Amino acid sequence: MKKTLTTFEAFWPFYLGEHSLPATRWIHFVGTTIALVNLVMAIVYLAPLYILSALFSGYLFAWVSHFFIEKNRPATFTYPAWSFIADWKMWALMATGRINAELARHRIAPKTAAAPQAEA
Repeated sequence: MKKTLTTFEAFWPFYLGEHSLPATRWIHFVGTTIALVNLVMAIVYLAPLYILSALFSGYLFAWVSHFFIEKNRPATFTYPAWSFIADWKMWALMATGRINAELARHRIAPKTAAAPQAEA
C-alpha cells in the first residue's frame, strides 16, 4: 500500500520523481506557459473563455506527457491542490534555470526502462 503524503514538503520530491524525464518536464512547461498566456488574455480582454482554454491546455499537455512519455499516473489525480502548486513551482524553477539543481538536491534521476528479463 502506498504511503499517503501529508505535507507539501513530502509531496515535492515525489512530484519531481514523477517528472523525472526532461521531455515530461518540458511538455509541462509548454502547457503551463500556454495556460499562463490564456489567463493573461482572460484578464486583458475580460473574456472568461480564456480561463477554460487555460485549464484545457495546462492539463492536456501534462496528462499527455504522463501517459505517453513518463508512463505514470498524473499526481493531480491523487493530490490535486499540491500538484497544481508543484507544477507552478517546477515551471518557475525551469524558467529560472534552477530545475537541475533542485533535481540533484533531491537525488532525482531520469527513470529508465527496465531491462528485459532473460528467459530461464
